Amino acid sequence: MSSKSKPDSPSIRNKKATHKFEILEKFECGLVLRGTEVKSLRQGGASLDEAYARIEGHEVWLVNAHIPPYKHGNLMNHDPKRARKALLHRREILKLLPKVHQRGQTLVPLRIYFNDRGLCKLTLALARGKSHSDKRQDLKKKDQMREIKRAMRR
Repeated sequence: MSSKSKPDSPSIRNKKATHKFEILEKFECGLVLRGTEVKSLRQGGASLDEAYARIEGHEVWLVNAHIPPYKHGNLMNHDPKRARKALLHRREILKLLPKVHQRGQTLVPLRIYFNDRGLCKLTLALARGKSHSDKRQDLKKKDQMREIKRAMRR
């Protein structure tokens, strides 16, 4: 998976995803967007906090992702919360389908970015929800690693 992006292009991340979910697999896919959505994404004001992906038939849809209306748009501006189609190969969708139907597993968007060719890409993750104790253990590990790094610098 190549995640090369130009340094000046914005990258919208779902910061809560790694805290709330255990990431099992990652997939890179394209997004079907309208012109004003692309312009708004280039300004970098989108949010993936409450977003998720859903498989309907043989299509994957990104639901609840908020891309604000383009500032210089007119009456033809897009709906900020509309469902957007994610472009995955059929074999990837067929591979994901039984996994998503398992209890506790879902598709979570991690990042929207522009690749080196200027195309908008979405990184989806097959994820399992963490329990409260799992979250606490992860925070403890993070604190321990931070302490070790501080000690190494001294």
